[in-house]
Amino acid sequence: MDEKLAFLTICGMGAVTYLPRLLPMLFLSGRTLSPWITRWLNFVPTTVLAALLAPGLLCHEGKLTLNPDNFFLFAAIPTFFVAWRFKSFFGTVATGMGLVALGRYFF
Repeated sequence: MDEKLAFLTICGMGAVTYLPRLLPMLFLSGRTLSPWITRWLNFVPTTVLAALLAPGLLCHEGKLTLNPDNFFLFAAIPTFFVAWRFKSFFGTVATGMGLVALGRYFF
């Protein structure tokens, strides 16, 4: 790949990444959104996080894995409880990492 094509590819990737973030800010910066849209947008981060975590917790090698060997899933259950109860990012991450480390050590 020549340098010009590589540069244009990097610029295109930057534009594709940056524009979806910039355009909503430009169009919505001076407006007040209705309460139901704001309430709906509050669910987006949780939904994206669930979509990112679910395949890693429930699937292994392309198959649904709900057996006792899946210690990632069993570590996630108390971690979700800690996140819900204490609402602490650091506490949630520390709990999840600690439980996965214990699971790997003992199993």
